[in-house]
Amino acid sequence: MNNVQKQKRANKSLPFFFKDEFKVFFIIISISIILLISTFTFDIVPPILNRGIQPATFPKGLLVLIIILISIVYYLSFKKPWEIKKKLPKSFFLTIIGFILFAIISKTLDFFLAISILSIFVSFCWGEKRIFYLVLVSIIFPIIVFIFFETILGLRFPPGIITNIYYQV
Repeated sequence: MNNVQKQKRANKSLPFFFKDEFKVFFIIISISIILLISTFTFDIVPPILNRGIQPATFPKGLLVLIIILISIVYYLSFKKPWEIKKKLPKSFFLTIIGFILFAIISKTLDFFLAISILSIFVSFCWGEKRIFYLVLVSIIFPIIVFIFFETILGLRFPPGIITNIYYQV
């Protein structure tokens, strides 16, 4: 009799606020909202000193994007629940190593080169094996990032091997 009651309780689903998906969603949303509210206290730069967009606009846009993306991930977790794994996949640790290499390469050689290497490395670690697509990602992604920061935000990349060639021409 006692076993039957335990099985009934085990099969009963938990309220949504006790599930791991909601806890992660709630923590990320809470931090993002607090940071978003704090961006409204940033000073406005006079137009003559402003290069590109206002300094407070980029963090606001980024935080709104984070809120939208985590909401989508939370919604998708209802359709396909998270799998519980005992240990993290090897690709996770390789990605962490990739970010460490990114920091080293961007500081010593070139930021643009570091973005290219990181995009190839992470794509390869997470399963892309086709050389054509790896090369395509390593060329297109850094160019998009460069154009976004250079033209829209009006920010210059730090000097390096490739960026010095661009800024001297």
